[in-house]
Amino acid sequence: MQAPPDRDLLLRPDRVWDAVADTPVDNVSVLVRDGRIEAVGHDLRPAQKTDILEMPGCTLMPGFIDCHVHLLDESAETAPSAYQTLTAVPVLRTLLHNGFTTVRDLGSAHLPLNVSLRTAVENGLIEGPHIIAAPNILSPRGGHGDKEPDLAQRYGHQIGTLADGVEELRRAVREQSRAGADWIKFAGGGGFSSRVGRPTSTSYSRVEMHTIVSTADDLGLPCAAHVFTDRAVLRAVAAGVRSVEHGCFATAPTYRAMEEAGAFLVPTHYVQTYFLDRLDDDDFWDSSTATTRQNYREHADVLREGLLRPARTDVKTAFGTDAGMFPHAENWREFPTLVAHGYTPLRALRAATCVAADLLQRPDLGTVTPGATADLVALAGDPFDDITATGRARYVLQHGRLVSAARDTVSASAPAEAPPPGCI
Repeated sequence: MQAPPDRDLLLRPDRVWDAVADTPVDNVSVLVRDGRIEAVGHDLRPAQKTDILEMPGCTLMPGFIDCHVHLLDESAETAPSAYQTLTAVPVLRTLLHNGFTTVRDLGSAHLPLNVSLRTAVENGLIEGPHIIAAPNILSPRGGHGDKEPDLAQRYGHQIGTLADGVEELRRAVREQSRAGADWIKFAGGGGFSSRVGRPTSTSYSRVEMHTIVSTADDLGLPCAAHVFTDRAVLRAVAAGVRSVEHGCFATAPTYRAMEEAGAFLVPTHYVQTYFLDRLDDDDFWDSSTATTRQNYREHADVLREGLLRPARTDVKTAFGTDAGMFPHAENWREFPTLVAHGYTPLRALRAATCVAADLLQRPDLGTVTPGATADLVALAGDPFDDITATGRARYVLQHGRLVSAARDTVSASAPAEAPPPGCI
């Protein structure tokens, strides 16, 4: 529940990392007022109408941002759309309570259901992170988003947001905008889970990619490209995409081209290791995932090598996980995975805070500075010393509202009407 509107909230963790400095600062307090950060300092004095939240043993930092999730259960695509939408409700709560206060959902094959989820969160109907939505993944026929090509060949029934050629693509982007898109996502190459469109393929021509990006730009929408190889990444970057999703086979010259263009990389490393580490586990795989297993087996060595490259570059890395391809509750594991692949804890943490906010063009997010939105997470421990602390969200605030916390650490600086139990 929301704290009374006339009361401030003073947060007292052991240390604060504002995402601007390179390290946390000890014994700093943060004052929250009307959903925003009012002040950050060593000697903040609570006014009469201030509630105090002690956070012993915690590092307070900006709420995490996951720039690549899939909230909807793809296995429920043949169920009624209302049911598939409801499968996201527990997912949203899990992500929020894990400290992820904003997510970018990069779409599903059919129907713009994540737009409705975004509205439901905004209106307070369900609990979850702020959602930035790309309704569907645009794909060519025979591309990564072509979900059941056998049905199309036999019955003419196509599943997916499919478009080929300039005119179809212009129409498809405009339909995404009409559906309420914040972003446009397209499959510029194949994928590991696709029954067609191998991960090393390039799906759209130069003209088609330029059509997608320019049409989206006319509508004020940025683009994200699902691509893996040098060829596909370079083509997407030349077209003007804002973010490259995955890019796991890219090499150093391609990363330099991204740096020069100012494009962001959303590397999604944990999802790759999630499947690579299970290649020999027969119980993990079934007939529906046989194609995915075969693709990972075929490309395992090249993929493992590719995962080590981006940390050696200066490419702007934004945190994204592909959660939904694995259990959403594990998305925090992207942090230790990035560190294992050569990223420093500082760079990994900035990827999920200030850099992610930059990618999403949300300057109000991603820092603990006066005026910023009070989306905050307090971790048990110090992630600069132990990156696995990112999996121990002790307190989570969204727009200054405490959504996850211990219930016995809140006190008032002056007598006031008590808030409801467990709330500020």
